[in-house]
Amino acid sequence: MHHDKEQKKGMPLIGDKFPTVEVKTTHGIMKLPDAYEGKWFVLFSHPADFTPVCTTEFVAFAKKADEFKALGAELIGLSIDQVFSHIKWVEWIADNLDVEINFPIIADHGDFSKEMGMVHPGKASNTVRAVFIIDPAGIIRLIIYYPQEVGRNVNEVLRALKALVTADENKVAMPENWPNNESLSLGSKVIIPPASTVEEAKKRRGQGYDWWFTTKDL
Repeated sequence: MHHDKEQKKGMPLIGDKFPTVEVKTTHGIMKLPDAYEGKWFVLFSHPADFTPVCTTEFVAFAKKADEFKALGAELIGLSIDQVFSHIKWVEWIADNLDVEINFPIIADHGDFSKEMGMVHPGKASNTVRAVFIIDPAGIIRLIIYYPQEVGRNVNEVLRALKALVTADENKVAMPENWPNNESLSLGSKVIIPPASTVEEAKKRRGQGYDWWFTTKDL
C-alpha cells in the first residue's frame, strides 16, 4: 500500500517553504511568496470583513505598519470575502475611523486558506485568526492561531518579528518577553547558543547561570 500518497497534506509547519500561489488582492493579482522576495512578510487572516473584532485588528496593524516596515517586513491580510467587499470595508475604515489600510488584502475563494490550515472544519467558510511570519527566503518562521472571539495582540506580532530578525542577525535566542524579560530580570539580554563541546563548556563555567545558559548584551 502506498500510504504516503494516500495521506492528506496537512497544514504547513514552521520551517516549511511557503507554498507558491497566485492570489487576488485589493492591490491586484500577486504571486506569493515571490512578491516579497528578499523581504519578511506577515500574512494574517480574519474571519470576515465588516466584523467588529477584525476591524480593531486591522486598525492596529495599519497603525503599526511603519514599525513593521522599519524591520523590513510587509503586511498582507486575508479572508474568504470577495475583493469588492474588502475594498468597501477599507473605505468604511478610512471614512469612519480615519485610518488608511495601505497593505493588500487577499480575497480567497477558500482553497488557499484550506491549504494553509486557516479554515476550521466546524466554522463553515470563516478563516481563523492566523498569523504567519515568512522570512526573506520564503520560509515560514512563526505561526500564531487565535479563536474568533479573541482579538490578537499586534504588539506581540511585532515583538516576535523583531526577535526573529535579531536572532537571525546575531545567531542568538531570545528569553521570554524579550526585550523586556522580567522572569529572570534579563531585560534585553539575549541567550548565546549552548556550548557544544567539553572544551567550550569548561570556558563557559563561571559565566551566566551555567555553561548551557549564558546571556549577553547586544
